[in-house]
Amino acid sequence: MPVESGSSAAARQQKQKRKSHSLSIRRTNSTEQDRSGLQRDMLEGQDSKLPLSLRSNLLDLFSQIEREFENLYIENLELRREIETLNDRLAAEGQTFEGADLAKGALKTKASHSTSQLSQKLKTTYKASTSKIVSSFKATTSRAVCQLVREYVGHRDGIWDLSVTRTQPVVLGTASADHTAMLWSIETGKCLLKYLGHQGSVNSIKFHPTEQMALTASGDQTAHIWRYMVQLPTPQPVADISQTPCEDDVDFSDKDEADGEIDGPNDCPSIRVATTTLRSHQGVVIAADWLVGGKQVVTASWDRAANLYDVETSELVHSLTGHDQELTHCCTHPTQRLVVTSSRDTTFRLWDFRDPSIHSVNVFQGHTDTVTSAVFTVGDNVVSGSDDRTVKVWDLKNMRSPIATIRTDSAVNRISVSVNQKIIALPHDNRQVRLFDMSGVRLARLPRSNRQGHRRMVCCSAWCEDNTSCNLFTCGFDRQAIGWNINIPALLQEK
Repeated sequence: MPVESGSSAAARQQKQKRKSHSLSIRRTNSTEQDRSGLQRDMLEGQDSKLPLSLRSNLLDLFSQIEREFENLYIENLELRREIETLNDRLAAEGQTFEGADLAKGALKTKASHSTSQLSQKLKTTYKASTSKIVSSFKATTSRAVCQLVREYVGHRDGIWDLSVTRTQPVVLGTASADHTAMLWSIETGKCLLKYLGHQGSVNSIKFHPTEQMALTASGDQTAHIWRYMVQLPTPQPVADISQTPCEDDVDFSDKDEADGEIDGPNDCPSIRVATTTLRSHQGVVIAADWLVGGKQVVTASWDRAANLYDVETSELVHSLTGHDQELTHCCTHPTQRLVVTSSRDTTFRLWDFRDPSIHSVNVFQGHTDTVTSAVFTVGDNVVSGSDDRTVKVWDLKNMRSPIATIRTDSAVNRISVSVNQKIIALPHDNRQVRLFDMSGVRLARLPRSNRQGHRRMVCCSAWCEDNTSCNLFTCGFDRQAIGWNINIPALLQEK
């Protein structure tokens, strides 16, 4: 009696399964058509403010997604069955050849080897297909450790901006809507100095690259330059705060702590008169920064212009016009005479002052909503953030299109880029702070709960490259600044 070979039996079995698989898909498609017709009939009888055509389009899209998932599910089931069949066949062959003579040993080895290869291939295919579904729902985990080190509390209103000095002693500066700017000891959290010279909200603060001078922009339509002298107190032991993985202990509840009146530091010395006052704007001065070398400053205003001033004479050197709506931010390159301005007109502009006789400007239209900030990196990159919930990385040598795009779930405020680690810190309207690398890969999210983190919109972030207990600072409209210690392994950054 002729015996059917194992290979021909397997081929016939797989052919039958493919046939049943195609039949199941046809049954699924016919069922989908009946189901979609029934759901459209149900839509007409439901009350909704959406137009019927829009609801119908949404239904079609969701039906397509459902069909894709069903097809993947059916394919995964078939692969599982094939794996089980092959495993059974392997076991059966093992029992058959076990009592055979030595002449069949080579055949046994060859058959087992080919069958195991096919089994391994099917297992790999099954895992790859399953991962398409699983990876969509599996929460990302990281080995990055983000530790909240210290809170800086003392302002009576929201904090718009913060910055770290580039010279010794290293201190933290904050600009607040309570009309003040404060300097803080990073290690103790104590207020060292308070600036009271503005008559309106202080919207930004930046420090001179080599001298103990601060530049603040205000809603009183001016920018002030003022000198400071501080003495750092003796560092106190840091409270034992357990290290928290950046993705854990996240509470998305809207419950906020009671906002009582925060008593500001009463023993903090103050400065009331600016060394230099820069006046030319006809609207709120929203940001200001030092050009490389510290001999000139640039200011950005709601009057749709950015002004370039000489620090020594306080004279207006250039008025940079061209934006169609209010400016939101300005930033200078750390080593070259370049300025980038952001605006509510959805653009940011690059101004080039490297040639003293003429300055050029380039306009970049990469966003669909207000550009909240655009900052330079040490290399040849510009990073821009927007209310359209995206952050884009641009190459200065070819800025026709971004080299990386980061899409988020909330509007992005004033971003910052770490010089040493090249990590972008994204402060959000939804109280979150996320970290990405320059290629757009998400590295971490700072922990936030009712016990730690910001309780209101996070307005700004700033990195500290010096050897301090904190290497990242954030501030928000909960009237506090927070110092973090971020430890991201090199392997995680390379992924």
